[in-house]
Formats: sequence, structure tokens, C-alpha cells
Amino acid sequence: MKAARILILTLLVIAVYILHQDFWNWKKATPLIFGFLPPGLAYHAGYSILAAVTMAILVKFAWPSHLENVQPEPGVESAPSDH
Repeated sequence: MKAARILILTLLVIAVYILHQDFWNWKKATPLIFGFLPPGLAYHAGYSILAAVTMAILVKFAWPSHLENVQPEPGVESAPSDH
């Protein structure tokens, strides 16, 4: 199951990387989106949302859990907090 998850996440990252190279948007003479937004800018706005969702998925399913288990080292005192 873990190998399948890694494969799916890797394919997702590769797909997002390929979508970033939007060479097909630049030679078209298309009208403005919503009457004011150039197609390339609209594409990158959507791409930014896709990239954020991809990062959220990666954090949810691929973040190493041992990084979250932080225990103070013995004999080392933590700095006092002002909060």
C-alpha cells in the first residue's frame, strides 16, 4: 500500500510539473477571461491553486511522522516562553 501511495504522489507531482510548462497558452489569440483577465494569467491563477492543493496532499500523506515527535533532550532546558 505504501509503494502505491508513493507512486501516486510521484505521478501527481510530475503531472503538476508538466502543467506548469504552459507553452500552449502563449500562441493563441483568445479573448480575455471575464472580460479583463488574460488567459495566461488565469491559467497561472488556477495552477497556483492546484499547486497549493498538491502541497496539502503531500503534507497529509507523505510528511515523515518522526519529525512531529519532538522530545526535549535530557539535561537540556527549554527557553522560557513569554506567552
